[in-house]
Amino acid sequence: MPTENQNPEEELPLEETQAPAAEEPQEPQEQPGEPEKDELQQAKDQAEEYLNLAQRVQADFENYRRRTKATRAEAYEDGARDFIKQLLPVVDNLERAIAQESADESLMTGVRLVYKQLTEALEKRGVEIIDRNGQKFDPALENAVLQGDAEEGEPGTVCAVFQKGYKMGDQVIRHAMVKVVAE
Repeated sequence: MPTENQNPEEELPLEETQAPAAEEPQEPQEQPGEPEKDELQQAKDQAEEYLNLAQRVQADFENYRRRTKATRAEAYEDGARDFIKQLLPVVDNLERAIAQESADESLMTGVRLVYKQLTEALEKRGVEIIDRNGQKFDPALENAVLQGDAEEGEPGTVCAVFQKGYKMGDQVIRHAMVKVVAE
């Protein structure tokens, strides 16, 4: 209401003209027992976080073990192939010795036995001879060192093997040295 000295058209002070401001929502008052619920939820969240972390670490470790096992197996096979590659000249020399005629039959019997033992050990390890005489030349398995004439066979085929090749599984240890009929 306007007072005597006030003009009715004059504005009242701002606080009188405005509606009372809505009270800000107050946070619900904590009741007894709610702080424990918050702590319990925090503990559950933390436990879940730790569980997820532990599962990730365990999965990473399993992946690491698998990778190391595969790497170890591959390194073992590489070492075996390298060692076998070093033995192949010995096999070649034993074959040359067997091919020679000798008056000493007991010596030749011994050489044959050693050769047989060595080739059986290589076979047990999975080493195979690359013997493709008469078959189409394959540069993945053979090295052509000479060219043959048309009367030696069909064009593009192996007509003579100068040095045996060997492979272990799918990997060539030593390519065969061959003569190929010209195309």
